[in-house]
Amino acid sequence: MPKLGSLRKTFAKNVRLFRQEKGLSQEDFAELAELHRTYIGSIERGERNISIDNIERIAVALKVPINILFSDRSAE
Repeated sequence: MPKLGSLRKTFAKNVRLFRQEKGLSQEDFAELAELHRTYIGSIERGERNISIDNIERIAVALKVPINILFSDRSAE
């Protein structure tokens, strides 16, 4: 069984990687996702247990399917 919080850490890591791959600063990304910059930072550090609505905002802003944000990219 996966460790509690490991999915949140995977999500956090993927959000940061996709944001960086798209060349977006946290501030620019936050604006696209209609979220606050400090909130994005705390998501990327795995500190937030975020709502489904905000997960959707992030996926839309990154232009990726939601399920990809929860996938272990190190296994690819």
